[in-house]
Amino acid sequence: MATAGGGGGAASGGRRTCLLFCFVPLLAGLCQTNSVERKIYIPLNRTAPCVRLLNATHQIGCQSSISGDTGVIHVVEEEEDLKWVLTNGPNPPYMVLLEGKLFTRKLMEKLKGTQRISGLAVALAKPSPVDGFSPSVECPNDGFGVYSNSYGSEYAHCKQFKWNPEGNGLAYEDFDFPIFLLEDENETQVIKQCYWDHNQGVNGSAPAYPLCAMQLFSHMHAVTSTVTCMRRSAIQSTFSINPVVCDPLADFNVWNTLNPLNASGKLEPGDKVIIAATRLDSRSFFWNVAPGAESAVGSFITQLAVAEALQKAPDVVSLPRNVMFVFFQGETFDYIGSSRMVFDMEKGKFPVQLENIHAFVELGQVALKNSSDLWMHTDPMSQGDESIRTEVQNLLTILKNSSTGVPNVTMKEAGSNYSLPPSSFQRFLRSQNISGVVLTDHPHSFYNRYYQSIYDTAENIGLKYPAALTPDEAMDFVTDTAKSLASVATVLGRALYQLAGGTNHTAVEADPITVSRLLYGFLIKANNSWFQSVIRQDLKVFLGDGPLQHYIAVSSPINTTYVVQYVLANLTGTVVNLTREQCQDPKKAQDANKDLYEYAWVQGPEDPSGTGRLPQCVRSTARLAKAVSPAFELQQWESSEYSTWTESRWKDIRARIFLVASKELEFVTLIVGLSILFVSLIVTYFINAKADILFTTPREPGAVSY
Repeated sequence: MATAGGGGGAASGGRRTCLLFCFVPLLAGLCQTNSVERKIYIPLNRTAPCVRLLNATHQIGCQSSISGDTGVIHVVEEEEDLKWVLTNGPNPPYMVLLEGKLFTRKLMEKLKGTQRISGLAVALAKPSPVDGFSPSVECPNDGFGVYSNSYGSEYAHCKQFKWNPEGNGLAYEDFDFPIFLLEDENETQVIKQCYWDHNQGVNGSAPAYPLCAMQLFSHMHAVTSTVTCMRRSAIQSTFSINPVVCDPLADFNVWNTLNPLNASGKLEPGDKVIIAATRLDSRSFFWNVAPGAESAVGSFITQLAVAEALQKAPDVVSLPRNVMFVFFQGETFDYIGSSRMVFDMEKGKFPVQLENIHAFVELGQVALKNSSDLWMHTDPMSQGDESIRTEVQNLLTILKNSSTGVPNVTMKEAGSNYSLPPSSFQRFLRSQNISGVVLTDHPHSFYNRYYQSIYDTAENIGLKYPAALTPDEAMDFVTDTAKSLASVATVLGRALYQLAGGTNHTAVEADPITVSRLLYGFLIKANNSWFQSVIRQDLKVFLGDGPLQHYIAVSSPINTTYVVQYVLANLTGTVVNLTREQCQDPKKAQDANKDLYEYAWVQGPEDPSGTGRLPQCVRSTARLAKAVSPAFELQQWESSEYSTWTESRWKDIRARIFLVASKELEFVTLIVGLSILFVSLIVTYFINAKADILFTTPREPGAVSY
């Protein structure tokens, strides 16, 4: 019995020893997986994908298969190089590395639908394409403005002229393969070097294996339309199965008033407000790459400078009318922000009602003035009402008078029979006739040849700095662009001052240094000393080393919204003597009024001793208001009245390159691997079966069994 027991223990110990010998190599292999992966793959870390967006009727954008798409890299520097990809190349599917200058609708139509293409990587063109590039449509936000087949039909659908003649509509197409932007020139060069080393044949012959390949991951969960994905999300949420497949594009509008008003109450009908409005957002073909220098940044920077200049006016407190500055978010996608504010005004959910609006002045694209001309656009339809026409003419006269003595600004009327350009003002006119004007740098079609594209950057608006300036010196350097926008801000500030009832309008003067700092912060480097001083400590992560991007997205507030809110508070607010605890909870301070003001504990200026910053409490009227389309609050996902744009969710977005072997070698490797596996299983089986013999522990001398 004892002998048998000893033999059983030896066999059991042998099996444990065998398992240990089998497990240790496996564990070591698992630990080295990441190391092996790093040796095989080169990740591309500076890329931006094209993602899927949806509205009530369509899906647009791009996606990969669920496991990513792979192809042999082929560099296309000239259109003739496509012949290899589409016809001659022996190793399809191909992953095309496309020079930015060739990223056009004409070329993309050639690639669409072919099975020989697995994806596209677009290199950023430098300099920007000389012929212009706008992936937006010729008639932005068509169908969601004031003009329709039943109202102003002669102006509907851009019948009068195309506002964005460069628009090729590429961003509104649907592609069944992934498309990525390569943002880093060094990574682009690495890919090209890999291609030159491995994928170029000799004298037109096919290249030999191994070949350089690329893999792109950007599988999207949502399909078909917003109606489908929202319904699917609602059903799946009920059963807690992948509850959400798409999210509404949403964020916050930023607004403040010249004089405080009760944010929790409503204005009396007799209280009048002048609205000064502009947009915050832009977009491009690629996700979260939206520099928007001319399409958005130039105008909202100008309006920030206007807000500061008006706040410094000596008799601002005694003005008979208030001025409300609004920075609308999501206007690129069928007027999300402005339609929501109008909706809230109509429902009594906003302190200002439509009946309180005395006049509406909007800044459109203003950074590309070809001369000193600044164009005033008005709505010809609402001026059929004689009282509105009179108010509009008075508004135009005030604007012209305000430009007197201001350098480089001449106010001109675009034409009484011209329609309004795409603008937030149109959403207000859909609900009520209001006297208003839209100010732009163009009399009709946009001057901006890079509208809503990756090339609408600081260079597009002529922003240049001398060499060898430190960051702080560059931030305060007054460029020609800053001077131009400061002049526009001065004219608008003086006009708003007069509309509010002021008489000494020449006292209003925009500060070119403020404009310079704003241009530098939003278009060159957000992580600068001034932006750091005006923002909360927990928000400083939003300040990147490059320019801010202005895509509305689905996680809110986005970087731009936060920064604009806190910059606006800094420019128009007051530093108050409150502790951090009181500032973060104004109820603990006796003289704080949360209904009239917002309080923010910001990082403050740098301590002269160099030991850190001097935090302070800023009191202002700068607030946030929802910029979510009413279609989602009403659950009218098929709406043609409100924006229905959503963004698909995804699991993984990444890109990498590696060397791929021939199919024959891969097959041989598979067979050899399977053979080794089967031999290993057989050997393991026999070792395990003979474990009691092979791994028997010798009996110690002198041991006695009974």
